[in-house]
Amino acid sequence: MSFVKSKGFKYLKNLMIGVGAAVVLLGALAKLLSHPLADIMLTVGLVTEAVIFLVLGILGPEPDYYWEKLYPGLNEYGAQIQPLAVGGAGAATPGLNGEIVEQQLGGMLNELQGMSKSLGSLKALQEADFSGTGQQIKQMNSFYSKLNEAMADLADSVDETKHYKDQLTALNTNLNSLNGVYGGMLSAMGNIGGANK
Repeated sequence: MSFVKSKGFKYLKNLMIGVGAAVVLLGALAKLLSHPLADIMLTVGLVTEAVIFLVLGILGPEPDYYWEKLYPGLNEYGAQIQPLAVGGAGAATPGLNGEIVEQQLGGMLNELQGMSKSLGSLKALQEADFSGTGQQIKQMNSFYSKLNEAMADLADSVDETKHYKDQLTALNTNLNSLNGVYGGMLSAMGNIGGANK
């Protein structure tokens, strides 16, 4: 029976089914076209298919998954099912606990709800209208360029203001000197006027 469950037998079985079906179809086509070999092809194909179906009927269906290896007694009605422990077949753990399963399912449900919210956020981001973003970036670049120009002009203005301040200081010094000279002139004129009297 180990050969029946091997990959080689499964491949051979599929090959026989495919070849048998192909011979039957070609025989039917030949029969429709009144070909002289049509009867032989139909006979060979149908006999091949009959043998294949006989073998498949004798072997019986093969389970897709071998859950009974993990849960011994799964294929028996009314059996107490206990999963095998991680350490091997000798150490059995208690059966499935409904509360633990419910908690795990509740945790999975919470995770799925969180994923759903995240997907909703992504969908909202996908639906966002970014069509005007390019224009806004151009406007921001223009604003920054003008701001840089204004800052450069302001720096020039600061230099001009310093120069103007220096000139005002020099003017103030000159006015103080002139006031001194004017004051001296007034005193001299007062002395001259007093001497004339």
